[in-house]
Amino acid sequence: MSASPAKNIDTAEIVGHFINNVDVADDNRPQPICNPATGKVTRHVAMASKATVENAIAAAQAAFPAWRNTPPAKRARIMFRFKQLLEEHADEIAAAITNEHGKVFDDAMGEFGRGVEVVDYACGIPELLKGEYSKNVGPGIDSWSDFQPLGVVAGITPFNFPAMVPMWMYPMAIACGNTFVLKPSEKDPTAPMLAARLLREAGLPAGVFNLVNGDKEAVDTLLNDSRVQAISFVGSTPIAEYIYTTGTKNGKRVQALGGAKNHAVVMPDADIDNAVNALIGAAYGSCGERCMAISVAVCVGDEVADSIVSKLKAEIAGLKVGTGTDTSNHMGPLITKAHYDKVRGYVDLGIEEGADLVADGRGLVVDGHEDGFFIGPCLFDRVTSDMRIYNEEIFGPVLCVVRAESEEQAMQLINDHEYGNGTCIFTRDGEAARYFADNIQVGMVGINVPLPVPVSYHSFGGWKRSLFGDLFAYGPDSVRFYTRRKTITQRWPSGGVREKAQFSFPGRQ
Repeated sequence: MSASPAKNIDTAEIVGHFINNVDVADDNRPQPICNPATGKVTRHVAMASKATVENAIAAAQAAFPAWRNTPPAKRARIMFRFKQLLEEHADEIAAAITNEHGKVFDDAMGEFGRGVEVVDYACGIPELLKGEYSKNVGPGIDSWSDFQPLGVVAGITPFNFPAMVPMWMYPMAIACGNTFVLKPSEKDPTAPMLAARLLREAGLPAGVFNLVNGDKEAVDTLLNDSRVQAISFVGSTPIAEYIYTTGTKNGKRVQALGGAKNHAVVMPDADIDNAVNALIGAAYGSCGERCMAISVAVCVGDEVADSIVSKLKAEIAGLKVGTGTDTSNHMGPLITKAHYDKVRGYVDLGIEEGADLVADGRGLVVDGHEDGFFIGPCLFDRVTSDMRIYNEEIFGPVLCVVRAESEEQAMQLINDHEYGNGTCIFTRDGEAARYFADNIQVGMVGINVPLPVPVSYHSFGGWKRSLFGDLFAYGPDSVRFYTRRKTITQRWPSGGVREKAQFSFPGRQ
């Protein structure tokens, strides 16, 4: 039985759930959704009860037998139609992202486009699910492999990419023949809900895709329900570790992508102006709320560091911060007041730790949006590896400059860090770049590319405490994650000849 709605909340303005191809109204524990540019509550979102999540799982379980037996080509046709509908509704979905997350509209469109690329990859599922066949592996014996879906699988996704990250998961899971339950972030739930309705319009059968909004109660229900065979997660490292530990303890297959502290190494021979432009976008785009954001620039040599800091300071002065609906702005607000306070607290901490604050965005006020969660670009110089602002993920527009004496010292800093998500190097030296790519202990590496996010037909994932599990997200790894390999060996005795029992282990004959 759901709780009564909070006083003065119009239940029509409460985002509910999507189960069995139906919008499920719910007034259970409504939580506010804010427009971060104004600080005002625009809607509320219901927190799913355990029973609601179990209903979604039951719908997915009931839909699985028919869906797993649906020919992959038919699944692909639904994905093609879904992709078309997504493209037709791109502006609507991107606007929802901007209004609830705060990122600039063009950035929201970019996120959305990268998600659609994974849907595009899922359209090739008949080719991706092809097994292997060997004839006459023994006398009259043939052998082949098959890739079979797991059953009910679930995804738990973060606030920073409300459209893209869910699309890293459910298109491939569904295309592989699984049924899906998505628990998106409760901070910006509208974009994934719009996509759910488009899946229905594309012809996806009821129960194949379900969405429940919620908090830890919903997450724990998914983790502990034996009907859920696998969990995909993207979020902070402490939660990723909890998801992985709890899920695997319950016998589930888990991939849990965690936090990051991404370093960019700037070598003495780098094109400094291009490196600065790349760092500006990679550090401050989406207000730094990206797991692939560059948050540390490691400058090799004081001359490089002095030049980088000077040019960054000049570029920061020209950045425009304001509402995401104004496409002339470079940055929007942070998503919530709590997150604003957290990021601002890290800037205060950096000063206490002795770093040199070169650019201070704490006093930013956007005219007409004084209650918005705005903070300007912040730049620290002379940061050291013992500082918390270096070691911890800030997830905001804060760039730390660390000075190193050599490429080897810069690489040692990166390899010693607990995170290993993404990194890059700026250089004109092919030997230095090759050495860096071969020896750095990080999952995604860019060479003169600040945000080395793999395209949809490769796979995304970090090393060390940036990933718990053995397989990356989307791309070829997603087929491996969302299926089980089965190998079949068959033989048909010929001529009605009765065979003698064999007691030795079968081998090649």
